[in-house]
Amino acid sequence: MISITTAELNNLLAIYIWPLSRILALIATAPILGNTSVPVRVKLGLAIMLTLLVTPSVEKSLPEIDPSTGMGLIVMLQQVLIGIAIGFVMRIVFVAVEMAGELIGLQMGLGFAIFFDPQNSGQIDIIGRFLGVIASLAFLAIDGHLMMIALISQSFNTLPIGLEGVTDATFTSLASWGGEIFKSGLQLSLPVLTALLITNLALGILTRAAPQLNIFAVGFPLTLSIGLLVLALSMPFYAPILEHLVHDGLNFMMGILNIIQMSSLK
Repeated sequence: MISITTAELNNLLAIYIWPLSRILALIATAPILGNTSVPVRVKLGLAIMLTLLVTPSVEKSLPEIDPSTGMGLIVMLQQVLIGIAIGFVMRIVFVAVEMAGELIGLQMGLGFAIFFDPQNSGQIDIIGRFLGVIASLAFLAIDGHLMMIALISQSFNTLPIGLEGVTDATFTSLASWGGEIFKSGLQLSLPVLTALLITNLALGILTRAAPQLNIFAVGFPLTLSIGLLVLALSMPFYAPILEHLVHDGLNFMMGILNIIQMSSLK
């Protein structure tokens, strides 16, 4: 008869539950992997598979804490917060791209062309959704999902499992990284916004020169056509920008881990 002691059971729980908490939190919040269209069973299966792969490197650095105690619960909560923080960094990159699409759509007169986005549980502009799909394809093309999985695996060596976790410095860094939404979104939308601004100025001068002209009948199709034309011409230049944003997000993920590690050493 096979018998398992309480100490052996707690050791098994610590080996698998704590790494699983960090990996599952990342998968739940990261783009592509955390999409609501991905079945929950697939997410859980991927998290369990990654946990089994990183277990040999995690087992030697586990803290001597009983996972069934309050301290063990704190360790699990810290792992969840670390996974959410890493996934949130990459999520901001996609939000910046979608924000650029919303700015373009509003200037083109497509502010009314919105639909429900099940991923974000809210409404989104059609241009924003289009650029979001382009960003997702670019993310998969440069193996961003594999880089993200490699990063979460490496994080167990950079930041071993313990009581150290998200600190005030981490939240401050995440807040500063949130500013990338506005900066990157404006940079991506700037070519189309500039062209539409020139178009609107030309329409204003034309209206003053010919007051009898129906500006509403001419302006809307003109701004829509010019916006789509400039957007189509700008698409080849979006790929390197999106790749740069993804690499910046991955580097910032590693920076978050280093910030947490430095805070724990103080």
